[in-house]
Amino acid sequence: QVQLVESGGGLVQAGGSLRLSCAASGRTFNNNAMGWFRQAPGKEREWVAGIDWSHSTAYADSVKGRFTISRDNAKNTVYLHMNSLKPTDTAVYYCCARNSPYQLTRAIMVDHWGQGTRVTVSS
Repeated sequence: QVQLVESGGGLVQAGGSLRLSCAASGRTFNNNAMGWFRQAPGKEREWVAGIDWSHSTAYADSVKGRFTISRDNAKNTVYLHMNSLKPTDTAVYYCCARNSPYQLTRAIMVDHWGQGTRVTVSS
């Protein structure tokens, strides 16, 4: 059974940093695209970042230059490094994976979801 387990969320002040981790189990995702989405209270889930099989990355405009997605295939883990956090980054962050090596940028592409980890940025 495939599982994606996120960790690293919490409360941070504006301007601070956090690193989210997503550990995959049940199968290897080394040749698959993975990514992060987030959902703020009262809003729809939105795509944040993606990384494909070749480690090529893509970002939403709202986080470009502040967030970095990376992966460690030896650990079957993907990370989201978040810097210069803003109160508008407050959301539940979801790790995801698709059964394809190509970039993941939309929810319809997702085949596996994690349970989410909450990030709260105080002003």
